[in-house]
Amino acid sequence: MNDTQRDGTRRPLVEDYLGTRARVYGTEQAILVAVVESGDGASVLDELAALADTAGVPTLATVVQKRARPDGATFVGKGKLEEVRAAADEVGADVAIFSDDLTPSQARNLEEGLAIKVIDRTQLILDIFAQRAATKESKLQVELAQLRYLLPRLRGWGQALTRAGAGIGTRGPGETKLEIDREKIRRRIHAIERRLREATGERAVRRKRRETGEVPQVVLVGYTNSGKSTLLTRLAGAETLIEDRLFATLDTLVRRTSVALGREVLLVDSVGFIRDLPHQLIPAFGATLEAVRAADLLLHVVDVARASWSEDYRSVIGTLEEQVFARGSERPPILNVLNKIDAVPPGAVPNLEGVAISAREGIHLETLRERIANLVFPDDREAELLVPYTVSAGWPGLWDGKRVVVVEHGERGTVVRGRFSASELEAATARGAELRLLPASAEE
Repeated sequence: MNDTQRDGTRRPLVEDYLGTRARVYGTEQAILVAVVESGDGASVLDELAALADTAGVPTLATVVQKRARPDGATFVGKGKLEEVRAAADEVGADVAIFSDDLTPSQARNLEEGLAIKVIDRTQLILDIFAQRAATKESKLQVELAQLRYLLPRLRGWGQALTRAGAGIGTRGPGETKLEIDREKIRRRIHAIERRLREATGERAVRRKRRETGEVPQVVLVGYTNSGKSTLLTRLAGAETLIEDRLFATLDTLVRRTSVALGREVLLVDSVGFIRDLPHQLIPAFGATLEAVRAADLLLHVVDVARASWSEDYRSVIGTLEEQVFARGSERPPILNVLNKIDAVPPGAVPNLEGVAISAREGIHLETLRERIANLVFPDDREAELLVPYTVSAGWPGLWDGKRVVVVEHGERGTVVRGRFSASELEAATARGAELRLLPASAEE
């Protein structure tokens, strides 16, 4: 469809009933608009530009307005609206992306006033989720969020079909069509909710199997693009998407890895968090939030190379407190992982308790493994056992190379070294093994 009218001006855009005007495409170019109470809005625009880039839409220009609260009709006010339109015309922008959620009336007024597509931050994030969802469940969760967001904003095939007195033969069919569309969306929402309930039950069964396997679960959480996937790859050798963009991975990934001699954990990657997470997207974090509730340890990956690392840190902790722990779930221990220290000047690493690493460069990963092992297996002792030959022959699993290292074969038996829990040491001595606690462990 040609967007240019005979007089050379742009044709007013009409949102179609399927909501395709709420999508962004790689061929489009954007102007970003932010309303802030104070400051220059740089951090808001930087994140919005990163989101647009993740969606495949380059930013041509930015506009910031300082005001106590957004204008109820046009978000930015009439005067600023003309400035935004002039800037959009000058750079040739196809879409205006706003930093906050727009009401249906604001979106309609802005689209009429700017004569280009208008979307808000939530719509942009929803579009990114739609592009990057890989599993059937995550696709359903994203579609559900999109439909719930679209339903109150549904306007039909243009204003002529939804306004009273728009002309003979228009009001009735237009309203009927709009109601049919709404009913279709409601039915689709109910169908998706039913399928997601089934998927939740299946996920619970899989989680129960992992829990009964007695392998502790360590869940990686953090602000989006903080390096969780890179760290998972380094620790477990997992093949997962690693990309310098927001929301590079949306699906929970589970990998098994060793953190100490004879000690393994399940590493669980999760969806990255973001400040002011739209409430419509909370269901899309269902698998992540369930994994957090079931975790034995949380690794909070913090990108300390970002100027806004402290805000990112508080955002993640705040989301966890509001969406997980506020519901009575027992909070697992949290280990802060200060990532990307290779990109921070010497001596400038934030004074935050945790383990400072570089997942990309592999710096201090062994220290991280040791801290994980100490937190997940707190009663472990490093010890040597003299195992009589008559006992070792009937001790399955002791010689598989994962639990112990053979120190020597002597006259009385084999001396092995490893990490053992208190119950394992008690069982070993009860079977005739002689215990030799190592000096370093004995001092702990």
